[in-house]
This record gives sequence, structure tokens and C-alpha cells, in this order.
Amino acid sequence: MNTDWQFDTLAVRAGTTRSDFGEHSEALFLTSSFVFDSAAQAAHRFQAQGEGFVYSRFSNPTVAMFQDRLAALEGAEACLATSTGMSAILSCCLGVLKAGDHIVSSHSIFGATVQLFNAILARFGVTTSYVSATDPSAWLRASNANTKLFYVETPSNPLMEIADITALKNVAEKVGALLVVDNCFCTPALQKPFALGADVVIHSATKFIDGQGRVLGGAVLGSKSFIQDRIGPILRTAGPSLSPFNAWILLKGLETLAIRMERQSITSHALASWLKSHPAVDRVHYPGLVSHPQHALAMRQQTRGGAVVSFELKGATDEQKRANAWRVVDHCKMISITANLGDTRSTITHPATTTHGRVSAEVRQKAGIGEGLLRLAIGLEDERDLRADLARGLA
Repeated sequence: MNTDWQFDTLAVRAGTTRSDFGEHSEALFLTSSFVFDSAAQAAHRFQAQGEGFVYSRFSNPTVAMFQDRLAALEGAEACLATSTGMSAILSCCLGVLKAGDHIVSSHSIFGATVQLFNAILARFGVTTSYVSATDPSAWLRASNANTKLFYVETPSNPLMEIADITALKNVAEKVGALLVVDNCFCTPALQKPFALGADVVIHSATKFIDGQGRVLGGAVLGSKSFIQDRIGPILRTAGPSLSPFNAWILLKGLETLAIRMERQSITSHALASWLKSHPAVDRVHYPGLVSHPQHALAMRQQTRGGAVVSFELKGATDEQKRANAWRVVDHCKMISITANLGDTRSTITHPATTTHGRVSAEVRQKAGIGEGLLRLAIGLEDERDLRADLARGLA
């Protein structure tokens, strides 16, 4: 691979390995195992000595191409792909943590991640403290001698809060913790966490990397030693593996990632500006708007505002706010009512009763997820059609 290639070229060419057939597009290797030339070669491969593939649970040519391409785009030394974004987070935690260890995390993270930390890892003696994503000093105060991992989404789901990655890295170094950044909302097309100090980057490739709502996938990226020594054994033994078919689809998604993220970000900015001026809307959460409290930081860390817009509706009570939010959702005739995001088709969801519906009301309140909040993930439709679809319920 030419290391001087620019992002768009890497998105199409990086990681491509051709078989003896000389195929132009990446080959799809649908095989569970691989044949060896001899008993000696089999023994060496099973002991991870020498190059070659063994078993598709942990080594497959199509998956390897996806890993290499995503690593090239993120500027990472290495990558391991997983079956989903949540399995990527779990694999990272299993590779880093043990009983008695402690996580410091932002309040503003995906609801399933909260469940993973509070309901699953806690059963094995791992504790988690939650702090504001935007206050690095709070991360230091929450840390203790057993703190091994800082976890942050930036921008966050669903309030689009922006964490200062470099500042958090400085705090993480003081306490001896790894800084793990979920880059799902921006992707490497808009943000490069490693360049800002992140130790590990997590992806739900299901979202913008696929880009068309077709398959599930995840990835953990970091230094070569971290991926080989910490994450590799988890993948090999526990098996949260990405299927070769899904890897092939994700490779195709990476080819158009930059142009999709640019177009979707432009539309999102226009829609956010319109929503901000609408009389039924109380507040808009979008990093590209000057009114966003971390707008300046977002524009230093990101190249664009991204393709997710959250907004809060007015209402005298929580019941009225929920009713207003559900009315907007129910009047959408084009925008899809689904919690997935990153699709070419725009989606809308009510986080308090969907993505964060399983977490307690107290946790939602601390995270700022109210009953009037709606999250839009903007696709490739015309902005005028999206505005008309939302205007029906807002009226």
C-alpha cells in the first residue's frame, strides 16, 4: 500500500489483497477453515508462527482487508473487526479490565453501553463512574488507583456533546488509564481521534461505515501490540467474529464513506438551522451550529458537524413534551421510524423510550435525555423533503 495516498484513495484501495485469480474487486472468502500444505505448516499456523490463515473465527482474508483499510483511514497501527459495535466495546473491556478495576465514562453514551457497564461488567467486579463529557477535571476527580479505562463518545449519543480528546488524554495519562474514543458518529472521514491523543478507537461499523443499513459490524483499533496482545486473544477464544460477507459489504461502504458524510453533513446543517428557528422547537443539538456550546472545539476536532441532529420540543410538562415528540414521529411519512442511524435513508427516534429506554429515569436525567428530545440521523434525501416531512408533525 502506498502510504502517501490521500483519504479518498485509501478508502477505495487500502488493504486490497488479490488472489491468484487477479480479481479487481475484493474477493469474498466464504470458508470456515483453511487447508495447510503439511502437518508442520498447520502446527506453525496454530501457534501463530508465520503468515497465513487458520480459521475464520479469528482470521479470514476478506475480514483482514476490511481491518487493514479501516486502520489506514483512522491512522491506526492495527484493527480487529467484530460482529457488532457492542461486541467491539465488550472485547475492548475484556482485553483491558479485570475484577476490581474501574471505568470512568461520560454520562452521554449509548443506552446499551450503559447496560453493558452497569448490568454486565458490574457482575464481574468492574465498577463505573459517570461524569460530564465536557469537564476534564471531573474525570480526574472521579478516578482512583484502580481506574484503567476512560470511555467517551464524541459527538455523544444523542445530545451531540463534544469532548476535548486531547484534554482527556492528558488526564488519562495522569491516572494511568487508556483513553477509548467511540468515533461512530464522525467516522475517520470527519474526525481522527488518534491524532488528538486517543489510545483506542471503537466503531459500530453498522452505522455510517456500512452506510445503507444492511449488515452489523464493529471494530477495535489501536497499537499493534494492543490489538495483538489484548484484543486478539479475546476474539480468538470468545469468538465475537465479523462474518466475511459482512466484511465485504463494509469494504464497499468504506469506498463511498467520505462523499456520503460530506453530503449528509451539509443537509444536517441546513436542517438544524431550520429547526433552530421553528417556534415549536426549544433547543437544537448540532455541533455545526454556532449556538452549540462546544462549537469551537467541534470545529477544531472535526471537519464538519456530522449527520446526526437532536432537538427538543417545547411543552409545559414531561407528559406534554412526550406527546409532542411522538406526534412529530407519527406524522413522518418519509423519514423512517427506527433507532438505527448512518443509513442513506433518514431516521427518527425518541431516545427516552427507545435507545435509552432500558436505563433508569435518573440516568436519563443526568445524561440530559428528556421526554421532548428527538434524534434525527440524516440520509441522502433532499433537505426540502426532509423539512416538509418534519413540518407536518411540528405544526
